Amino acid sequence: MSNVRPLAELRAVREPGKRMRSRLLDAAVELFKAQGLAGVAVADIAAAAGAFPSQITYYFRTKEALFVEAACREVLYVARQAETSAAQALTGSDYNRRLVETVIGSPGLALFVEALSLTRRRQDLAPLIERTFDRLHSQGDRAYAETKAQHGWSSGDDPATTARRFWTLALGVALRDGATGATGQEAIDEMLALLRYSGGASHRAAQSHEET
Repeated sequence: MSNVRPLAELRAVREPGKRMRSRLLDAAVELFKAQGLAGVAVADIAAAAGAFPSQITYYFRTKEALFVEAACREVLYVARQAETSAAQALTGSDYNRRLVETVIGSPGLALFVEALSLTRRRQDLAPLIERTFDRLHSQGDRAYAETKAQHGWSSGDDPATTARRFWTLALGVALRDGATGATGQEAIDEMLALLRYSGGASHRAAQSHEET
């Protein structure tokens, strides 16, 4: 008699686990947004998710690991929102503006900045951060390349370089302005100015489009 478990049975075991992980992440994100890593206890997350503290340990090992995974998931969600908004842009400058207004000042970006700081002390969590950067860059690359092709924007910049530039600047602005207490609008204005100064592809595409 075979000891191999049927595929349907394996799925029946795994699906409840996936749902519980998702519930814990959902609850954690909202609490971390409101109170930060230090202000949230494992018991708080478990209570908000209708779970037991031991389930957090089972699925994530530590609160810090849960925080980093929640922050990574949230910044990817913010990126998708930004790309959806920017896809409606008619010019490169509007493309930049839509990206910046969605990303800069978002709680998801702030969580990710805190996760980056935490990972400097917890190198065991670095692989998740690295995978998240890979996804941010690849998604940004794809989204900009598609919009650029759709509108026929002429620009010599590689979309992949543009995506990396955007996220590098966004994280720098979030870190600096979070520490100095700048307003959301000040951070947005700073980010847009940095994109213009750096000569991003979408900015030059805007100039080309608007001159024709």
